[in-house]
Amino acid sequence: MSTTTDPRPQMPAAPGRVARLGVATLVWDLRTGLVGAGLIAATAILLLLDLHSGRLGLSFADIWQTLSGHGTVQQEYAVYQLRMPRALTALLVGAALGAAGAAFQRLTRNPLGSPDIIGMSTGSATGALIGLMLLGGGQVLVATTSIAGGLITAIVVYALARNDTLEGYRLVLMGVGIAACLMAVNSWLITRAELSDALAAQVWLTGTLNGRGWEHVIPLAIVLAVFGPWLASYRRALDVWALGSETAGSVGLRREHTRLAVVVLGVVLVAVATTATGPIAFVALVAPHLARLLSRTPSPSITVAALSGAALLLASDVAAQRLVSSTLPVGVATSLFGGIYLALLLAREWKAGRG
Repeated sequence: MSTTTDPRPQMPAAPGRVARLGVATLVWDLRTGLVGAGLIAATAILLLLDLHSGRLGLSFADIWQTLSGHGTVQQEYAVYQLRMPRALTALLVGAALGAAGAAFQRLTRNPLGSPDIIGMSTGSATGALIGLMLLGGGQVLVATTSIAGGLITAIVVYALARNDTLEGYRLVLMGVGIAACLMAVNSWLITRAELSDALAAQVWLTGTLNGRGWEHVIPLAIVLAVFGPWLASYRRALDVWALGSETAGSVGLRREHTRLAVVVLGVVLVAVATTATGPIAFVALVAPHLARLLSRTPSPSITVAALSGAALLLASDVAAQRLVSSTLPVGVATSLFGGIYLALLLAREWKAGRG
């Protein structure tokens, strides 16, 4: 009796359980679901803490009274016009960066392949500065130039890093070099601006939530509601991509379509987030790793990474306001914590022989 083995590479099994809802297929895992629920609860608590932070002393009872419609005029102004837009901006920007970071890390098959490391965030910031300082545009034009800057940067980085195959570490190194060049362009744009504009731009480049309003929240919410689920729908394709580019192609994955779609969708999320707050460092890098550690999966869910990013940025904003002052740009806090994490990550990769 002889047996034969199918030599063709097999599609990876779907993690967790699969449920079919009409034409849609839902893949879910109990632990991932519990982690997601826990992150939602943590985000809600951090949102409340963010509303409680600030110079105007409001107790939790005052906040609850205001949210239930029984607050004073001053309390309603503080909650709805000052603190709520800031907190929601942090939540939405963190979610956008977390989702984009998970997608790019899975696409590059590299733990360092996040948008801020490989230059997409810097490219989006360059585009936004060009739209603001050279073209004198409003929010729509700045968002458009920010997306264009991120996409152009992505095209350049991928083109320079591409050989016969797309190597993750080659892409990271190329992205770091392109980001350094773009930072020089950003500095040049600031030096030619008026003093007040230059100071505001420098704070914006640090990444700040100060002065965020509903005009930032609403566009962020719309873009995230449209492009977030769209990006998350490529989870199965990215699972196949993890097998390797050539193997993924041999099992029927449309490689160029997947790569282009994930890059464009990720850059749109990063660019809109950057337009709202400036380039906030390390959230896109750390959030997917946190999601993977909590879920105990080799490839974190994009949705869980988005929730991790929202919680991380809210926690950073609470820390920035409570430990220092409400005027400290949140990008300073994320850079401090993220820089420590990056050093630890690089040390781990070096010990694993991938440095």
